[in-house]
Amino acid sequence: MGSRGPVGKRSGQRHGHRTKAEQEAVTKVQVDGGPLPVEEPDEAWHPIAQNWFRSLGLSGQRVFYEASDWATARYVAEAMSRNLEASRFSAQMFAAVMSGMSSLLTTEGDRRRVRVELERAVQTDADEEAAVEALDEWRRRLSG
Repeated sequence: MGSRGPVGKRSGQRHGHRTKAEQEAVTKVQVDGGPLPVEEPDEAWHPIAQNWFRSLGLSGQRVFYEASDWATARYVAEAMSRNLEASRFSAQMFAAVMSGMSSLLTTEGDRRRVRVELERAVQTDADEEAAVEALDEWRRRLSG
């Protein structure tokens, strides 16, 4: 992270002139809450490692993952678990785990560095839509 948060701005927050190559360099993925990964975390892992592994299946970047990425994630979770369960926490192992997590694009900053933006589909609530329609009808009656 930079001193003021993740490095760089999202494409919609950038101002000024950009070349066509810069504009096309961002890969966007519509995230719709697709299926979880087939593999479940190892029950022998530390709960934090299990939670992290499960979170990958819920995260938008999973659409980019191939079998080798999931194998890497399994290895990172194993190393994370061993470090968390060790009698002495290893700063070197922590750095290696964080590096592996970064290569799997697990944080907003990691994804920004490779110009990937995840966009959640807008979900509307039926009650909210009904309230908006009622307000619109009320406005039409007042102005009519």
